[in-house]
Amino acid sequence: MIKARSDGFFLMLFGCAAFLALGFLIVTIGRAPLLDFRTAYYSGRCLLDSGDPYSETEIEHLYSREVPAPESPDPNRIVVTRNQYLPSVFPVTVPFAWLPRLPALAIWLSLIAGSFAFACFAVWHVAANSEPLLAAGLLSFCLVNSILLLNSANPAGFVVPLCVLAVLSFVSGRFVPLGIACFAISLAFKPHDGGLIWLYFLLAGGLYRTRALQTLAVVAALSVPALFWVEHVAPNWLSEFFANLSAFSGPGHMNDPRGPHGACMMTNLQTVTSFFWNNPRIYNFVAYLVCGPLLLAWIYITLRAKRTNANTWFALASIAAFSVLPIYHRQYDAKLILLAIPALAILWKKRGRLAWIALGITAIAFFFDGDFPWVIFFQFANKLHLLDTGPYQSLGIVLADFPVPVSLLAMSVFYLWVYARNGLGKQNFDTTEMADVAAGQTISAS
Repeated sequence: MIKARSDGFFLMLFGCAAFLALGFLIVTIGRAPLLDFRTAYYSGRCLLDSGDPYSETEIEHLYSREVPAPESPDPNRIVVTRNQYLPSVFPVTVPFAWLPRLPALAIWLSLIAGSFAFACFAVWHVAANSEPLLAAGLLSFCLVNSILLLNSANPAGFVVPLCVLAVLSFVSGRFVPLGIACFAISLAFKPHDGGLIWLYFLLAGGLYRTRALQTLAVVAALSVPALFWVEHVAPNWLSEFFANLSAFSGPGHMNDPRGPHGACMMTNLQTVTSFFWNNPRIYNFVAYLVCGPLLLAWIYITLRAKRTNANTWFALASIAAFSVLPIYHRQYDAKLILLAIPALAILWKKRGRLAWIALGITAIAFFFDGDFPWVIFFQFANKLHLLDTGPYQSLGIVLADFPVPVSLLAMSVFYLWVYARNGLGKQNFDTTEMADVAAGQTISAS
């Protein structure tokens, strides 16, 4: 075990080094558009200038001072000039907006790179006492295949790691104030990423519920002043906010579930249902029809399950994969599946058929949530004209749009099934838990 742990540690170092080196390379050679940083930065600058941070016209005017508008239409410019983030983000983005753009960008990218690498190491540490090589293999693959976090500079690059670190803090009972702060920032920025994770702690009861309510209080303390500030300078911000969302999700736009989506794939189930029904009302309804019962079943099990360490990890593994299915998300949001590693380690330690099924389903989800598999796929698809208009277009769409949401759905359903078996008394994995988790670090409901 000592050698396996040492090998796993060096494998993690390799994954982190490759992630940082490739990310540095793609940023320094000027290939990274960094569009999502610009959205946050210029909307914050606009608010500092007492402008409307949800007005495309005002942000365009500000942005054009540094980046003149091109003569031909620029489809990426809409990302910068149409703010999609709620007012709760401004306590985080305004300090960046006070800085010149390049120092702000350097800090932003450092926050993404550092928090993601640290979160992966923290997850590995939880699993290392049980399955260090297995955990290191999946986490290293995830690190090497997460370059788009830095390429787009999307805030999910630090929102997801902060959520993961908060979970580890709450489960272990260590660094709780820091965990609350991390979770609050994560929810303030992207509540649709970590919201269902937060719901678990609320439903689980005991100290977990206390932590959830404390986190909510910090979110409110961050959000309410920002909301009053935005209301003061932009009374019509809410209608503009929804107009900005609609500008991205309309037919043929970049967030249209029917694609094309590029190498950063969409994860929501509508990418599958829209293949069969072109009507948004129908494909949304079918997606909700699939997701709704799964969420209700997860809530029911959480309310009735025994409060054990294994059940906590099974619940989090299931809901982490599920969180990106009902509504719009992309691959960088789906890095939440890092939370499945401890659950996989619990099952793998028991070995047997169920362990191999868990490994297969989890590894497939990690593979399809990676960056390079899709970069390679689109290289071949373009050469074979799979996505062009023609007899093979439908096949190309299926190959491009189905694997990510279907693999995440399979992962969520599998861990939900394991959660139900263990939580409702049909099977008990708690005797096989990892040593550091079984040592009484989990806060059980009381």
